[in-house]
Amino acid sequence: MPETIIEVRDLVKHYPLTRGILFKKQVGAVRAVDGVDLDLYRGETLGIVGESGCGKSTLAKMLVHLERPTAGVIRYKGEDITKLSGRALKAVRRNIQMVFQDPYTSLNPRMTVGDIIGEPYDIHPEVAPKGDRRRRVQELLDVVGLNPEYLNRYPHQFSGGQRQRIGIARGLALRPEVIVADEPVSALDVSVQAQVVNLLDRLQDEFGLSYVFIAHDLSVVRHISDRVGVMYLGRVVELGRDEEIYDHPTHPYTQALLSAVPVPDPEAREHRDRIILHGDVPSPAHIPSGCRFRTRCWKAQERCALEVPLLAVPAEFRLTAEGPARHPSACHFAEERRVVPPEPPEPSEPPEAPEAPEPPEPPESSVG
Repeated sequence: MPETIIEVRDLVKHYPLTRGILFKKQVGAVRAVDGVDLDLYRGETLGIVGESGCGKSTLAKMLVHLERPTAGVIRYKGEDITKLSGRALKAVRRNIQMVFQDPYTSLNPRMTVGDIIGEPYDIHPEVAPKGDRRRRVQELLDVVGLNPEYLNRYPHQFSGGQRQRIGIARGLALRPEVIVADEPVSALDVSVQAQVVNLLDRLQDEFGLSYVFIAHDLSVVRHISDRVGVMYLGRVVELGRDEEIYDHPTHPYTQALLSAVPVPDPEAREHRDRIILHGDVPSPAHIPSGCRFRTRCWKAQERCALEVPLLAVPAEFRLTAEGPARHPSACHFAEERRVVPPEPPEPSEPPEAPEAPEPPEPPESSVG
């Protein structure tokens, strides 16, 4: 059994909705994260996917303690960090770092690259003495594939991909055990995305990192993740290994997401099982009763409005032998459904053409 480095149990984050100017009264709440259970194992990458507004970024901020949860527990190596403050919180933050989504706004434009990457050493001076910091910053620049002599340049002198590498170098400065990457490639071109994802892969092997990788691009998540959690309206609705989620999805929402992935092959695109969802995503301030996906689900029945489905292995899969669909899914009517087009069949060899008859020999010509 792999070692659990972060354990999340029943995590909740509600933002109050108030009315009034002088005497404010709470009239509701935006339920951004509403009961999430997750485990992050040492050395793995846990991908989190879902539509915009499903609570992915709020979850990321709570993991690094930029947001305090309304309820629930986050344990780092068995210790509850949700109520830590002062020196205890500072020690935990050294081991859980974050790479932010936008490389254009997450770097201070008034600071040089050397100051940006070296700033964590000002907060944690015990990690690197002052006389050694310049060398360490240059080493980090080299690790992320940038020229070590760039440390005196400013962020505006770099491209988007280079700025994201600077953000990754800053996250590595304190040698953390966990990096929470909140959509680190969404603002980059496709070719640059591949470079950054490959860099994260290499750094994980080199430094033994554990990642929480948050994104909405399903192809990127599949490339880098060991396990994938699918979020919808503040909850995880399906969780499993990447091949289980992508090849054998059981939750209707996951199936709809995967059916929307672009397919470059025109012939395969014609044979894919496309699922069209009707209606809009409900407001997180007015979440439907029972299953929160039922207002857009083609399987919805009366039970879905009355009972909240638990994130568990469906009974029909639980009673069978180990199989690819045997992973937790929060649906009363979970069933395996292939939504990606099958692999195109290998072309058969053309039949051998019959041998052409040999041409007749020309008649001998006579002279005279």
